[in-house]
Amino acid sequence: MTPALLPRPLGGLAALATATALMLAACASSAPTDQAPAPNAASTTTAASETLAPNSNLHVEGIPAVPLSVVKAVDKYTDFRGHGFVDWHPAQREMLVTHRPAGGSTAQLYRVSAPLAEPERLTDFADPVYSASYEPLDGKYIVFERSSGGNEVNQLYRMELGTRATTLLTDPDQRHNVETWLHEKRGVASRLLYTSVPLDRTAAGGARAQISTTLWLMDPLKPEARRKVIELPGGGWNASSVSWDNKQAALTNYISANESQVWLLDLASGKRRQLLPAPGSKQRATHLASGFSRDNKALFFVSDRIGEFNELQRVNLANGAITRVTGHISWDVAGGSLSDDGRLLALNINEDGQGKLRLVDARSLKEKPAPALPAGNLSGMHFHPKRGELAFGLNSSAGPSQIYSLDPASGQVQQWTRAYAPEGVDPTRFAPQQLVRWKSFDGRTISGMLTMPPAGFSGKRPVMINIHGGPEAQAQFGFLNRNNYFVEEMGIAIIQPNVRGSTGYGKTFVALDNGLQREDSVKDIGALIDWIATQPNLDASRIVVIGGSYGGYMSLAVSTNYADRIAGAIDIVGISHFVTFLNNTESYRRDLRRVEYGDERDPAMKAFLDKISPLTNAARIKKPLFVIQGRNDPRVPYTEAEQIVKSARANGTPVWYLRAENEGHGFQRKENADYQFYATVLFLRDTLKLQ
Repeated sequence: MTPALLPRPLGGLAALATATALMLAACASSAPTDQAPAPNAASTTTAASETLAPNSNLHVEGIPAVPLSVVKAVDKYTDFRGHGFVDWHPAQREMLVTHRPAGGSTAQLYRVSAPLAEPERLTDFADPVYSASYEPLDGKYIVFERSSGGNEVNQLYRMELGTRATTLLTDPDQRHNVETWLHEKRGVASRLLYTSVPLDRTAAGGARAQISTTLWLMDPLKPEARRKVIELPGGGWNASSVSWDNKQAALTNYISANESQVWLLDLASGKRRQLLPAPGSKQRATHLASGFSRDNKALFFVSDRIGEFNELQRVNLANGAITRVTGHISWDVAGGSLSDDGRLLALNINEDGQGKLRLVDARSLKEKPAPALPAGNLSGMHFHPKRGELAFGLNSSAGPSQIYSLDPASGQVQQWTRAYAPEGVDPTRFAPQQLVRWKSFDGRTISGMLTMPPAGFSGKRPVMINIHGGPEAQAQFGFLNRNNYFVEEMGIAIIQPNVRGSTGYGKTFVALDNGLQREDSVKDIGALIDWIATQPNLDASRIVVIGGSYGGYMSLAVSTNYADRIAGAIDIVGISHFVTFLNNTESYRRDLRRVEYGDERDPAMKAFLDKISPLTNAARIKKPLFVIQGRNDPRVPYTEAEQIVKSARANGTPVWYLRAENEGHGFQRKENADYQFYATVLFLRDTLKLQ
């Protein structure tokens, strides 16, 4: 398994800013935007009234009936279907990808046997499947992760590719993640490292038990013989890679968006030692473990320990000497891959919200000329373990993600998948995003992406301010998916701001919204509203704010702080009160979120969090509000939605409420996401006074 240059996101806490950037905030599915949800088979129609009834899993309050004319008008924008890269076959030139099939509800696993070959479907579940890997010797089976109903309690399964027989490998009472495979020789069973985290537990006397992460070593063909390697304190651990002699694993301990550590673990004894920062050091910086050098003498890692940005560095394991690799690049290393022969590094550099390829000689650490690639935002880079071929995804305003490969030696690029666009829609004609900047209340420059409607729309255009989640995420250039309907057919301009606290602009910027500075990011939106008022083609009297997760909190906060300056707000799985959120979010996330928002166990911080929470200030919400929530959400429990709906209505504010009983942190099933989209179109027509 080719080492990645960044560890997996911790339940979306550390790295929601992937190339697809949490587009649930824009009324798409919470699946990656290249996996747009599809056909509304689960909904029913009432012929007499010519309306679409919500399916049986949707709880609807205050939302008017959806006319079939709306369904017909928007449906062609709900079926864009791209592909996400998952893994290379260890020996053959074929790959695993994710894709939502025609007529399907969720993204599933497919095998692609050659460039542009017809993808072969492997999984067929009601719930989506995004993560999987081949057994690394012969690829005779795969191990994949899947949860149920949006609860994010991932379980591991083995699938025999010959028979498609599937076997559960893990304990359903815990949450599990695949970490990495050991580098086995032929004739030895392949072994997999994976982590397990318990769900919320209550100790004797009612106190919550301490959360821990257990690292296991397992032969997926004999899961009952798994071996416990170590139990680690807290829920922020992952194992990014294993040394080539199988003696050590590199661990990352994620503490916050501004602080993480790298540890080395002896796989035989279970003993660990802190590598970065050095034990006793007071340095507070990110340290994200990556792959071992081929001679096992060094470890690559990504860190902002020296400057503002996450740069690739290499540490000598014997003496701790650190060498900078990308110090000359003033942008974050957002991901990448190290070839199995240890010769080449492929880096994804996040340049102002767009991924760009850089190639580096892994031995001399000198940058090599990068070949020309098709236009688009880069994502998901992985070297083939035997061929040295680099797979990657690209998406842009002109279409959802497609998979390509690059031969670094020749520079040849081949396309592996074709994205699907519905009949009657030409994504290549969609408006490109423009980078815009404005000054905030303190003189700091804030940026975002603006998408303008076609020239055929006259007069000043209404505006949707679409705020990303995280908050340690970033709105990036890429495909707007179904949200193109708002731009192309309704004439709404979309602005995707990167307020303070967003990643991609340096560690100082990421920390500017922490703790007592929380509302400064809300003021960035106030400054954006001021900027909109200065633009001759934008209508500051018709602004709707929308956001998902932390962006949902931001939408609510704008509703309470700038109610007189917006027409309405849409809150998708958002935090309405920080104290109740911290008390009720799933246990493995709680301490990680306290670092970002503040520790509610401190009386002064609790008082501050209560003061700024939208629920406390619900009386200020005067404009129409649309709240969307999944009943099984482990991150932002559904009670956050219920309490803001109740309080806002008590003040006479018009509130629409949509809850899905079979969803979690955003809607992943197409039939649910479709209804959400239809209702959003109605809400925008009403609040923005559109025909």
